[in-house]
Amino acid sequence: MAIILQEAQEWYRDLMDNKSDPRVQDFFLLSSPLPTLGMCIFYAYFSTSLGPRLMANRKPMELRSVLVIYNAIQTIFSAWICYEYLMSGWWGHYSFKCQPVDYGNSPLALRMVNICWWYYISKFTEFFDTLFFILRKKNEHVSTLHVIHHGCMPFSVWMGLKFAPGGHSTFFALLNAFVHIVMYFYYMIAAMGPKYQKFIWWKKYLTTFQMVQFVAIFTHQFQLLFRDCDYPKGFMVWIGLHGVMFLFLFSDFYKAKYLNAARRRRQAVKANGHINGHGPHTNGHSKHLGNGDALTANGSNKGACMPVLEDEYASRNGNGHAGGGFFKEGALSSNESILNPDSSSSSLHQRKVK
Repeated sequence: MAIILQEAQEWYRDLMDNKSDPRVQDFFLLSSPLPTLGMCIFYAYFSTSLGPRLMANRKPMELRSVLVIYNAIQTIFSAWICYEYLMSGWWGHYSFKCQPVDYGNSPLALRMVNICWWYYISKFTEFFDTLFFILRKKNEHVSTLHVIHHGCMPFSVWMGLKFAPGGHSTFFALLNAFVHIVMYFYYMIAAMGPKYQKFIWWKKYLTTFQMVQFVAIFTHQFQLLFRDCDYPKGFMVWIGLHGVMFLFLFSDFYKAKYLNAARRRRQAVKANGHINGHGPHTNGHSKHLGNGDALTANGSNKGACMPVLEDEYASRNGNGHAGGGFFKEGALSSNESILNPDSSSSSLHQRKVK
């Protein structure tokens, strides 16, 4: 056993000291994988256990203004990251067919290393997405896909930054940063309240937009399986599999949310006897549903992470609580995910943007 441990330690030291990029050795959090791994594990524990327990006996926090500011900052941060990736190589210097890592010390190569580190840091700032859900007691939004997506990304990016900061797989980061510009801008407008909803009419295309991102990522990565390219095959496969995994998870959400939800909604409306605007509580745009029917109509998939289309209850009584149960299509919460069908009507109220 002692021999095995010694060999493992020697392999680890050789990996860290001789196989990694020396240019990032002194970067914050880059000397060892343990801090990043530890934060990812704690994030998963906090998101699924500690956070909900700490908020169990507390009221949801009012965070509308915080959400607007946070999403504005994330939009600007993502735009800067996208710009830096373009200027560091992807705008005219890099090849989309095969791009080896430049391990030199030229200004362009060092600029790429620098933005790769900032992209890594951005994966930690995105933990606040989950924190705000928990503080607002929207725990149904902290789905398995949400935790997987946010929990594994920092460590995945750490490995790329440590051993291959630049080259072919940074296309993934460029595209991801661009998508985040759109997503966080959407969240910012949604958090500003109902009167701004008309400016985000394009929300229905966002999930498709994200799925196209994943197809582009794994297509760009896996082309190297059929080309000779001086880029680490391990990282190419690792990033490509990320695209495949999230495509399947998001497509599962898409089918549950957009293909099955319409069928459930029709069934729920029919069960209540209010079809095509003929019932006493319909106006041709919204339909009166009971609490349980509305929950069924809204779908049951809990795998949502970044998908954002929401259905919301439109009418509220004088105290701001859901009243009358009118189902309004197109009203948005400040963030993503869909309801747990076992939720109560009080959880519907919690979904409103604070």
